[in-house]
Amino acid sequence: MADLKTLPKIDLHRHLEGSLRLETLLEIARQHKLDVPTTDLEALRPLVQVTNDPATHEAFLGKFEVLRHFYRSPELIRRLVYEAVADAAEDNVKYLELRFSPQALTRVRGFSMADAADWVIASVNKAEVDFDIQVGLIVTLVRHDPVHQARQVAEIAFERFGKGIVGLDLAGDEVKFPSRPFTPLFKEAKQVGLGITVHAGEWASAYGVREAVLDLFADRIGHGVRTLENSEILRLVRDRKTAFEVCLTSNLQTGVVHQMDHHPLVDMLDVGLHATINTDDPSISNCTLTDEYEIALNKLKIEYPTLRQTVLTAANAAFLPPDERQKLVQKFESLLPTAETANGRSPINAS
Repeated sequence: MADLKTLPKIDLHRHLEGSLRLETLLEIARQHKLDVPTTDLEALRPLVQVTNDPATHEAFLGKFEVLRHFYRSPELIRRLVYEAVADAAEDNVKYLELRFSPQALTRVRGFSMADAADWVIASVNKAEVDFDIQVGLIVTLVRHDPVHQARQVAEIAFERFGKGIVGLDLAGDEVKFPSRPFTPLFKEAKQVGLGITVHAGEWASAYGVREAVLDLFADRIGHGVRTLENSEILRLVRDRKTAFEVCLTSNLQTGVVHQMDHHPLVDMLDVGLHATINTDDPSISNCTLTDEYEIALNKLKIEYPTLRQTVLTAANAAFLPPDERQKLVQKFESLLPTAETANGRSPINAS
């Protein structure tokens, strides 16, 4: 029986800014004399990782406000990117779509956003070779940023489509900031050929999912767990085969769900939604994709064949040209063990 960590994995929803090694952050804080605790890792941890925080999206997003102060130089940005990919590969993630916000990487030190994007791309290219992992980059626009700045960021993605950048994302506080002002940018992204994913149906209602699909041309929905609240929207995304990037641990930490064993993923799969399992922000949430798979199997009681199908669903939803996407699907069909139908046991040891 195989160990769950050795299972080949796909992560479609992972933020660079939430994937930073705490040990590296402590080193940066000491070297650059940042205004954060530098005595030891445990002193720094509560500022950059969920510990005893209230389960709210405000508390969760507050970690990013601290983290933006660690991008002190081009060399450090490259290092943080490289380590984030290395950590994914160490968890046997074979295909990763890593999203990042150029404005978050540059706001404190005033770097060029275009330069920062190029540093990320170059570091990913090196890490792919070093760690035998395939990575696509998604550029994230933020709802609370001015639209004129979002256009600058989107142009960076447009210019680098096919050169490391595969998609465009919209993230941020969906309760206070609607998506509609960003419609023209996502229309252009669709015309360029970028994959489109939108955070929606997480902290606000299912109507955000409908806006993401109809107004922003979303191929995938980040989270989307509240889609189940509206039968009309449920039919819309099921008919369109929209993929959902579900992130179990972060949903608990942000208060989207109150008990893990009641997570909507089970119902999403039962009603035929194309749901996948992802990490969101592994260092903020202190989780790996192996942990998320283990939660699915042990807490949500999802059977291994269903888990296997979520990985294949992720392959089918990857932001790749059709022929490359089909190769990815075939690769995972051959890599993923099949259930042992002879005796009904799972081929994976999840404990």
